[in-house]
Amino acid sequence: MNFVNASRACVFALSLGAVALMGCRTQDFPTYPANYREYAYVTNGGSGTVTVLDVVNVRVDRELQVGQNPVAVAASPTLNEVYVVNQGTTNQGGGGGQGSLSVIDSEKNQVVATIPLHRQPVSVEIDQTGKLAYVANAGSNSISVLDLKNRREAAQVGVGEGPAAAKLSPDGKTLVVANSRGNSVTVMDAAAMYVRGVFEGCPGASDVVILPDSSKAFVSCSGGHQVMAVALARASQPAGPQQAALAAQPDKLESLMDVGRGPVELALKPDGGEVFVVNRQSDSISEVITGTDDVQGASMMGDAPVNGLVSRDNSLLYVSDQMSQNVIVYSIDDGRRVPGTGGVVHVGDGPSAMAFSAAGHLLFVVDGHSGDVAAVRTASTSLFALLPTGRGPNAIVDKAFKVQ
Repeated sequence: MNFVNASRACVFALSLGAVALMGCRTQDFPTYPANYREYAYVTNGGSGTVTVLDVVNVRVDRELQVGQNPVAVAASPTLNEVYVVNQGTTNQGGGGGQGSLSVIDSEKNQVVATIPLHRQPVSVEIDQTGKLAYVANAGSNSISVLDLKNRREAAQVGVGEGPAAAKLSPDGKTLVVANSRGNSVTVMDAAAMYVRGVFEGCPGASDVVILPDSSKAFVSCSGGHQVMAVALARASQPAGPQQAALAAQPDKLESLMDVGRGPVELALKPDGGEVFVVNRQSDSISEVITGTDDVQGASMMGDAPVNGLVSRDNSLLYVSDQMSQNVIVYSIDDGRRVPGTGGVVHVGDGPSAMAFSAAGHLLFVVDGHSGDVAAVRTASTSLFALLPTGRGPNAIVDKAFKVQ
């Protein structure tokens, strides 16, 4: 951030009365070229809108009208587009009405298309080419495969009951679906769009992470106290000059690990070495060694933790406590909270979803109860600003690009 922008952001934060800023040193912020743009997109479930935050200047840019009850958001890895899942109206039976996907042009920050979906869509995953999106339809027990270029549904694949999350493996070959009401995990072939296998015994399956080498998936079973590990299928590989041949392997259940009560979300280290389990009902996190499926123990995290996010250097875990006004900062190497402040950053009320800025100098925390987003400076783990949103904010994504 240049000096003018940094000063403006400091004044804005002070004008909100949000925090006593710790220096506002300009060297803590990146310097951007003139054609650089970066925005954070926040879905507001209660107002049917998306709040667009200007990350360069740390301020609200605008609010966009989307569909009813937006609940999830994702950014394209190749295009300057952002995709918002609108759940639609909720019926008395709980199945939900017809949903939709709003397409936002990030250069203009305008909604440019709407793609119809099925009942109660809840999540969206974009493939690495930016051509396909996978939407979990909780009310239709299916996955919608969307052709983003032509703005249409290419296929619908039936999965288990109440899919809550669908994650694509880094190699793009496998889609793993957590079926919340079905208490199961579905493994799909992403290219051929067929179900390869179903694994039962994961009550309230809620979240999925997949290792960087696409070899294994971990699924949180939020209705109990376990995490499921599924070894993903691989084709046979010939031996190289310095390695043994790998035999073909089908998808298989590898283990069910005991963690805390109510494991709602998983946070994977970028290097894939550990996954942290956010145990909402136990007010704790559990650390799992991904190579051996060993659970290392639990650490207390505050009041109803719901979301975890690991820094890109694999050193810090940030955990949002929904029933408080805090984000806990945990040192992974030290196995304890960051010293000095007790590892606590005070933000708004009801913190939940989180996202880093592209440079990693800011952590954005969605405060669902107070209707704002906290901008936390990662260099000092201190609150920088509180930015207003619409009603009931619930999800966030960051998108950075250069205009031509």
